[in-house]
Amino acid sequence: MAPIAKQMAQLWGDHALAAPVADQFLARLRELVRDNDPESVYLRVITALFEDFLAESADDTRRRGRTGFYETQVWKKLYKFQRDGVLGAIQKLERHNGCIIADSVGLGKTFEALAVIKYYELRNDRVLVLAPKRLRENWTIYRSNDVRNPLIDDRFNYDVLNHTDLSRDIGFSGDIDLSHINWGNYDLVVIDESHNFRNNPQLQRDTKTRYQKLMEDVFKAGVKTKVLMLSATPVNTRLADLKNQVLFATEGNDDALAGDGIKSIESTLRQAQTRFRAWQDTPESQRSAQTLVSHLGLDYIRLLDLVTIARSRKHIEKYYGTSDVGRFPDRRQPVNIKSAIDARDQLMPLADINRRILALNLASYKPMSYVLPGQRDRYAQLYDHKIAGSGERIFRQEHRDNNVVHLLRVNLLKRLESSVNSMAMTVGKMLQTVQTKIDKLDAYEADHSRAISLAEIEGRDWDDLNFDDPMFEDAVVGSSVKVLLPDIDRPRWRQELEEDRDALRELLDEMSVVTPARDLKLVKLKDYLRWKIDNPYNTGNRKALVFTAFSDTAEYLYEHIAPWAQKEFGIHVALVTGSTAKSTLKMPRTDMLGVLTAFSPLSKSGDPAADQIDLVIATDAISEGQNLQDCDTVVNYDIHWNPVRIVQRFGRVDRLGTQNTSVQLVNFWPDLDLESYINLEKRVSGRMALLDVSATGEENLLTEAEQKAMNDLEYRRKQLEQMQTAAPTMEDLAGGLSITDLTLSDFRMDAAARDANALAELAQWPQALHGVARFDATLDAEGLGPGAVFLLRVRDEEIPLPPAFPLAPFLLLYVTDDGMVAHAVDEPKLALDVLRRHGMDAPSVDAEAVASFARRTRGGARMDHYRGLLEAAITAATGKGTENRVASLFTAGPSLLGHGGTSAGRASVDLIAWMALVP
Repeated sequence: MAPIAKQMAQLWGDHALAAPVADQFLARLRELVRDNDPESVYLRVITALFEDFLAESADDTRRRGRTGFYETQVWKKLYKFQRDGVLGAIQKLERHNGCIIADSVGLGKTFEALAVIKYYELRNDRVLVLAPKRLRENWTIYRSNDVRNPLIDDRFNYDVLNHTDLSRDIGFSGDIDLSHINWGNYDLVVIDESHNFRNNPQLQRDTKTRYQKLMEDVFKAGVKTKVLMLSATPVNTRLADLKNQVLFATEGNDDALAGDGIKSIESTLRQAQTRFRAWQDTPESQRSAQTLVSHLGLDYIRLLDLVTIARSRKHIEKYYGTSDVGRFPDRRQPVNIKSAIDARDQLMPLADINRRILALNLASYKPMSYVLPGQRDRYAQLYDHKIAGSGERIFRQEHRDNNVVHLLRVNLLKRLESSVNSMAMTVGKMLQTVQTKIDKLDAYEADHSRAISLAEIEGRDWDDLNFDDPMFEDAVVGSSVKVLLPDIDRPRWRQELEEDRDALRELLDEMSVVTPARDLKLVKLKDYLRWKIDNPYNTGNRKALVFTAFSDTAEYLYEHIAPWAQKEFGIHVALVTGSTAKSTLKMPRTDMLGVLTAFSPLSKSGDPAADQIDLVIATDAISEGQNLQDCDTVVNYDIHWNPVRIVQRFGRVDRLGTQNTSVQLVNFWPDLDLESYINLEKRVSGRMALLDVSATGEENLLTEAEQKAMNDLEYRRKQLEQMQTAAPTMEDLAGGLSITDLTLSDFRMDAAARDANALAELAQWPQALHGVARFDATLDAEGLGPGAVFLLRVRDEEIPLPPAFPLAPFLLLYVTDDGMVAHAVDEPKLALDVLRRHGMDAPSVDAEAVASFARRTRGGARMDHYRGLLEAAITAATGKGTENRVASLFTAGPSLLGHGGTSAGRASVDLIAWMALVP
């Protein structure tokens, strides 16, 4: 002992080794007793949680700065939330090779993607944009030497191809020769409307599908290729929709994200789908966004967090404010217009027409159903296909034919709902098809000496069988699926064809009496447009965008609206469908882009001083990817079966950058109450459930699938009710939940946006420092209340955390004053949201809240209440009780929890920081 004492005395007296620390010691003491503002506590928490990301982000920021990225025109044009999205997307592309930007409709995904493209172009990477053909010009304009190009100074140089070009090996797409393109030489591929690739057909055929072409010839071949996907609806009907899109990033490798806690992408999504169905089966009173998050499971949420960037309009308003982006337009309450078909009310009731539709055999569209029993196996060899990777599951052509028939019935009803003219045209075409088949039968029966059956050509190689051979011409029927007349039950087919012919003639006669002058729906559309022009929602704005699902209806409306509107109001009208663009305005070039630029010159970088188009009648060819916010009104002339389409239509005008203070949705409905309308659809689509199992051939699944179809109709009833009172959003359709609610991207961006030196100073805080905020009483409605949010760090992996847990080794828990943890331990998103709600943009100490805290704790001397909340948090985290010595976590220095205690849980965590939320 003496030598040690002597050594200490020597060290103590050595002035070369000693240094004054009084100031540092006092500063540390002041830190322990000071009142901390809520924002600093929030930033301290997210700095700890995302330390690795921040270090990487700082390096990335410096690297991007050296490329001149922050000086580009596209970067300068972005709003704050878009810049955050771009940086987050680049980070995911670098770390995981892929990212889905899933921002809601109207938030500018295209410009975010352009910024990402520019970043990689500055690195001399080769970039390909794959877009739907109708959106091609949305991308080519930004690389053109065109006065309408607002980014001309950035000199973009990416290639643009259509989705459909993946099915072509020859010809040109723009200036690209598809026969010589090096598909495997792209460093980055941007897929616009990537949800179009959510399905990966697995039929065992010789030709590649578009999905297979993209996967095998682009992502798996040649250079390492990153993929950026854009879609407001990456998950459309099933959670598994995400799988095939994510697999682009992993080059089809199902376990590529195992290092980030996702052992199997496919298994994760399949289990999430099962949990989602279980959530759907719970009582409605128990179904909420919060309970859905709990059901989906941590792996699914982790997967979304790894590969998606998603922000909603509500999210932007709540967390970014509107000072940067400006106000979003107010969504006015929808105008609902009910209309009968015939102004004279002489047409048979809609329900009677529906019964006629249901009675149709539609025999000309399902020849496989009439193949004789002895020939069925031969035709099955020709047309049935095994589904790759699914064991013995078979895609049966006969089932597909039946599905086509059901689709045709639905199509007839929807066309009648759209316009009587569209219905009449369709019935006329179907009647012509039926008559052609009857004529073919007549010719065959008159002379079938040259006819041949499949049974007579057993020795041929069926893979080379060509029904276009002259030897078959007198006996073959069908287009893509061809059947020989000797092989079918001709008497039965003839009988059902003739029944169809007679029924279709009656329907056509009934429809034909309703002339445009008697078309009450057309009359009501004119009445509304007249009212809107006389009573604009926004001063001087006479523009309206009329959507219909059918080009026949669009052509009909243009024919009868355009001359009327020009004569009555002197306004120009345009028509845009997938194949047509025309206008009453004389233009140098009447194409889709030219027409839409004249309709919305501000948003399309046109000339606002030039003559404009005020009314566009369009199909859903322009319901995605078009910025038309000069207009303030969308009219749904028919209600699309998929409510997502309604959101997309309205999203053309309900967008950032509009100068309109409000936007209006107008819905035309059949002259039925909603109950009758739903029942009508239910009867006509009762067996549409076949579509869900068409590839399986497993008949025992039909009952379950039919029940699912009925559940879908009940879901549609609720959506239609909602549409009558409010313009729907994607979040509304999902019951208030969006991908935004499931990811942590914005919290990372909150930290990355701060000064690095300030964050480094926060990271040096002693453990257990806290802040105080006044609980936001508006959260009462969500079942939340005052309490505390604790950030705990697990010591030495003493608390096992799931591999997918995104905050490891930290735990964040929100405990309310009643001692209840408000969320599952492994679902920290709610705690982060609450912490952000009270900490973001709160850089000053709330003196009143601190005074309330002081009264409750007697100036910090009686911390029993908050010790109890901390005990509840630790108990929830460890699954074991704690008894005493929790108070040591509230003191500076290492925690004494567990030292001599009875619970291992006390020694397993450190308290890093916490925030008290006082009433």
